[in-house]
Amino acid sequence: MDIVVRLDVMLALRKMKSRELAAEIGISEQNLSLLKSGKVKGIRFETLSRICEALDCQPGDILEAVEHRDVEK
Repeated sequence: MDIVVRLDVMLALRKMKSRELAAEIGISEQNLSLLKSGKVKGIRFETLSRICEALDCQPGDILEAVEHRDVEK
């Protein structure tokens, strides 16, 4: 299984820009971009919690476990 980050989907649904979210949760736009692209090895629960609070969603709305063959590369 792989974990796929669907943060871009939630941002679009909430009509929020990455810049706005980064400012609201207190991380750099660059770090948020790395998270959106799935190029990070992990995320702090505190950061995930702030993202979920800002986007009014659950962690499962942002992170999805998929079979290896289903991952877009």
